[in-house]
Amino acid sequence: MFISFDLDAESAEIYRGADPNTLSRGRFSVYRGVYKILDLLKKYGVHVTFFAPSWVVERYPAVIEAILSGEHEIAAHGYLHERLDQLSLEDEEEIFRRTDEIFRDVVGERPQGFRSPYWRWSRNTIEVLLRHRYRYDSSLMDDEIPYLLRHGEGSLYEYPVDWRLDDWPYLEYYRSLTPRQLLEQWLEEIRYAENVTGYVSITMHPQCIGRGARIKVLEKLLDHATRTGAWIPRGKDLAEHLERLHGNREVVVHEYVEY
Repeated sequence: MFISFDLDAESAEIYRGADPNTLSRGRFSVYRGVYKILDLLKKYGVHVTFFAPSWVVERYPAVIEAILSGEHEIAAHGYLHERLDQLSLEDEEEIFRRTDEIFRDVVGERPQGFRSPYWRWSRNTIEVLLRHRYRYDSSLMDDEIPYLLRHGEGSLYEYPVDWRLDDWPYLEYYRSLTPRQLLEQWLEEIRYAENVTGYVSITMHPQCIGRGARIKVLEKLLDHATRTGAWIPRGKDLAEHLERLHGNREVVVHEYVEY
């Protein structure tokens, strides 16, 4: 079970030029939400990956230190939560270069993993990822299990995602489900994965799942995982696992499709 968190804070709102009230809602994640999540992860002894825009990494180093002190991973998520598909190659390359620099300064090392903001790649993203030597990505939606994505002479591991397994559309954007309904939908997907694929990816946002009683959704997911013996790896741990399997030719391989 790949449980991960997109620590956007107010980056997306700044990028869109939002009003102060909207910006304040984004800041909930770094003032309150992320700490509620970290407390629960510690309670269950789970270490996960937080995908963070490098603007957030640079602006909130104390939050990043709290995450790292819990042995969690910080992975890349753009600079200011930009839509990569709206950028030139030069601008996209600059985002990755700047991200490498900020991560070295604040995190202490380059990011190993990447998730594109809004789960949108440009036609250049795969080549930029490979140039910057990323081990894995978690942005695409063309499978139910992790696989090796090859492009030319390079490759990286892809951890597929799905909008149905993201808290934001249901609790923030459309507000179409209650937390209880969302939990049941996710548990149904988890039960399917337990019996069929062995893998499920669930994406959450601290400013969403960390607000109010919604945190109970995360608690019940972690409780279910504990009772069923599910493995909840960090992204870099999953990459190491796939590398071992790849040595035995047990990993699905996809060729990158260009349009």
